[in-house]
Amino acid sequence: MKRGKLRVLLGAAPGVGKTYEMLEEGRRLADDGRDVVIAVVETHDRAATAALVEGLTVVPRTTISHRGVELTDMDLERVLARHPAIALVDELAHTNAPGLPHHKRWQDVDALLDAGIDVITTVNVQHIESLGGVVEQITGVAQQETVPDAVVRAADQVEVIDLSPQSLRDRLSAGLVYPAERIDAALSNYFRLGNLTALRELALLWLADEVDSALKRYRAEHGIRGAWQARERVVVALTGGAEGETLLRRGARIAARSAGGELLAVHVSSQDGLRAGDPGALAAQRARVESLGGTYHQVVGDDVPRSLVEFARSVNATQLVIGVSRRGRLAAALTGPGIGATVIRESGDIDVHIVTHAAAGDRFRLPRITGGALSMKRRLLGFLLAIVGGPLLTWLLVSIRSDETITSDVLAYQLLVVLVSLVGGIWPAVFAAVMSGLTLNFFFVPPYYTVGIADPRNVWALLLYVVIAVLVSFIVDRAARAARAARRAEAEAELLATVAGSVLRGDSAVPALIARTRESIGLAGVRLVDADGSVLATDGEPVRDGRFDAVTVARRNGGPPATLELHGHVLDASERRLVDAVTAQLSAALEHTDLTAAARRAGLLAETDQVRSALLSAVSHDLRRPLAAAVAAVGGLRASGANLSPEDRAELIATADESLMTLSALVTDLLDVSRVQAGVLAVSLQAVDSAGVVLAALDELGAGPDRFELALDPELPSVEADPVLLQRVLVNVLANAARYTPAGSRVRVTTSRLGGTAEIRVVDHGSGVSPDRRDDMFTPFQRLGDTDNTAGLGLGLALSKGFTEGMGGTLAPEDTPGGGLTMVISLPVADPLHAEERPLS
Repeated sequence: MKRGKLRVLLGAAPGVGKTYEMLEEGRRLADDGRDVVIAVVETHDRAATAALVEGLTVVPRTTISHRGVELTDMDLERVLARHPAIALVDELAHTNAPGLPHHKRWQDVDALLDAGIDVITTVNVQHIESLGGVVEQITGVAQQETVPDAVVRAADQVEVIDLSPQSLRDRLSAGLVYPAERIDAALSNYFRLGNLTALRELALLWLADEVDSALKRYRAEHGIRGAWQARERVVVALTGGAEGETLLRRGARIAARSAGGELLAVHVSSQDGLRAGDPGALAAQRARVESLGGTYHQVVGDDVPRSLVEFARSVNATQLVIGVSRRGRLAAALTGPGIGATVIRESGDIDVHIVTHAAAGDRFRLPRITGGALSMKRRLLGFLLAIVGGPLLTWLLVSIRSDETITSDVLAYQLLVVLVSLVGGIWPAVFAAVMSGLTLNFFFVPPYYTVGIADPRNVWALLLYVVIAVLVSFIVDRAARAARAARRAEAEAELLATVAGSVLRGDSAVPALIARTRESIGLAGVRLVDADGSVLATDGEPVRDGRFDAVTVARRNGGPPATLELHGHVLDASERRLVDAVTAQLSAALEHTDLTAAARRAGLLAETDQVRSALLSAVSHDLRRPLAAAVAAVGGLRASGANLSPEDRAELIATADESLMTLSALVTDLLDVSRVQAGVLAVSLQAVDSAGVVLAALDELGAGPDRFELALDPELPSVEADPVLLQRVLVNVLANAARYTPAGSRVRVTTSRLGGTAEIRVVDHGSGVSPDRRDDMFTPFQRLGDTDNTAGLGLGLALSKGFTEGMGGTLAPEDTPGGGLTMVISLPVADPLHAEERPLS
């Protein structure tokens, strides 16, 4: 019997519309004449979903009695007996009631497929077995019902039912997902915007990986070797050398340029184990790859280029990153093309990036002009050419020697002298000229095998060899010096461009200039010391022998100059010119740094002045009113004396008492906010029952059930907090919520737990606060336009935020569904074994 086909509707979270889509598809297929039945569906009392069930054949559920509870579930035997063409099975990860043939619903689905029945089913991404740990990290909720990845991957079709996170929250707020009593808890816990965004990305990435696996299978089955650039895959070749970090960073940047790009690192080791990188370095690079979100692979192969290309093709790579060869030019000339050239030739349609690195040669350094224009290496090669080439040329010419060949012999030795001059310069050329003249006299001028200079023409010939050698060497030396000067000018221009760019980058300009100067001139160390002896920037080794060159760096704003200290070798004239240019740029950078610091200080002064002005404004009004009332009441008592009636006396005393209490509270808030800003307010952390503190705060406010509605979690563990400070936070937040909640509406207070964090949510349905004004809520002396003189100094939320953060928590505003503001107090769940007292910082 032909096995049925499985279609899976995958969702990021409950409520995205999986069941709705399944039922709609079932109705469409039924309208097309297909035999469709509902094996099991969970409508969750959603009217729109339940309406789609009408008109479809529903297989009755079976009823199981378990521990006195009647449970209903899918009746597998009835569905098999009915044998429809298509069965609709909701919630693939569901655990069946005890006593049914299978433990999990996905096993029932497998039985339906074996019977030749096509199945359309639904599942959320959090129920996929391999993603359970990731989902728990995101949501703080462990999943009990899971389905093996292999079951979903074996489906003939997997379709993501996608809905934007905000749209899902809007559906939830409108009561289309959960009943009203569950909406607030759902929005504040599992259905947070960040949670939904992460779950959505997880679902899309899982499906993308599945599509990628299907693509690999298709290419393998059809023998397709070319890269299909469906997504960017960057393979980085690692050797275990120091260049690995540079290559990985470059590969990560390339992969990050496109959405969904992948980073893969590969190391090729030989079969005999003789070509192996440093194990410690490879382990560190493997950790680095994983930290960048990539994967590490190791393959065995004696042909490194071919192994790299084959691996890149096997993973359908689009880019291959390798390091430039460490071999010198002579080694490359002797051993042929390197790995890079072979990889480029074999890569085909895979882009190859050859990245330079420090191991390929010294870091950027200006060429030195002092000394000979030709390097010692070239001079040694010149001597080697003269020593080896002379005897070889002599052997060749002696073998064909005759009286008629003397002219060609002279020209051959002259060519040898010119070649040596071109390679090694003057001294190898003079050596070759003298040896050539003597060899000609010894082997080619009769009498043979003797050296005689009786004929003045022989002396003249020898001198001509030397003159030719010197002239050619002089031209070569001039050309080498000009080339080196051009390279140095180019390097200086590059350095100065880097210097200018460093200044434009701002705060990091001074350290960048110091580091680049040291690298460019090849110094052991460079540091910039301010006039007061403080080190502004340093790079390289410290001064050990006390010897260094000092260059004054003047400040353009007239401040005390700094000193640039350079050590490692004596600077030549060109290097000093370069240091002068760097010094000018350092002056500009220091000026920029000084101006930035001055602007920062001015900003702090402006903020302080603003706070001082607000404080004076508040004190002049808010403190004067209760103080004036208290003075008037006390004055009335003193002036009237015994003439006051008992009722008038009691009223004046009550007025004075109320005014002084208000004054005391305002002064206390002023002192507390100053302590918070100074970081000297002590916080005594201990395990606190949040429900008890909520009730104490409500008692302090004298609030009753007509203004506040409580939905406190009885299973919420204690939180780590200072009970006195937490009560003050709640009093401030609750008072604000009550002040802005319209008449006839109540403030809702809920508690819940999310992982290791407990939340106290104060929900009001007032006018709310626009997102662009929410930072101002926590600024001292701000009332957001409230002109009520009884509202205090505007310190309540500033103090509440400082107290909450001092206890290791957060205080954050959120929109209330339907309008209003929700203040969320988040605190860590208490560890009963630890409590501490610490200053607020």
